Amino acid sequence: MSTRVPVYDTGMLIALADRKAKAVHLHEGLRAAPHRALVLGPVLAQVWRPNPRQVHALAGVLGDCTVPQARGSASPMRETKAGRPECIACATGPDLTDWRRVGTALGLAALPPKKRPDAVDAWVALAAAKHGSAVIFTSDPEDIAAYLAVLNPPDVHVHAV
Repeated sequence: MSTRVPVYDTGMLIALADRKAKAVHLHEGLRAAPHRALVLGPVLAQVWRPNPRQVHALAGVLGDCTVPQARGSASPMRETKAGRPECIACATGPDLTDWRRVGTALGLAALPPKKRPDAVDAWVALAAAKHGSAVIFTSDPEDIAAYLAVLNPPDVHVHAV
C-alpha cells in the first residue's frame, strides 16, 4: 500500500496563512509523509502577496512543501535510509496533452451553480491524478470533485478544509 500524495489548493494555503486550526493540524500531520505536500506554482501565485505577516506564514509552510521544478524548493521526496527517491510526476513538467486535459476538464466539468471554470483548480486536479494516489486539500471540494469527475483518476480523494 502506498501513501497518498498530499496536494494543496489555494484555499488550503490561505487557511494555513491564516493559521486556521484544521489546516494547521492537517499540515503538521503530513510532515512525516514520504512525499512532501505538493503546491503548484500557480497556486502559490494566487496566494502570495507582499504582506509581511502572510509572507512569514507562507514561507514557514513552504519549507515543508514542494513546488515542482521551482529552484529553491524542497525536493518532493523526503530522504530515506536508502537515499532520496525521485518523483517522476514532479520531475516532469506539463506537456501539451496535460494542458489539453486541463482544457477538457474546464469545458466538461459540471461545476456548482454560479461557479466559473478555474484553470488553476483543474491543474491541481490533474497534478493529483498524475501522482496516481493523492488527496487534495481544498476549500472548494465541489469544484475539485467536478474536475476529477472529468479526469476520472483511480485513486484521488478530496478533503475539505
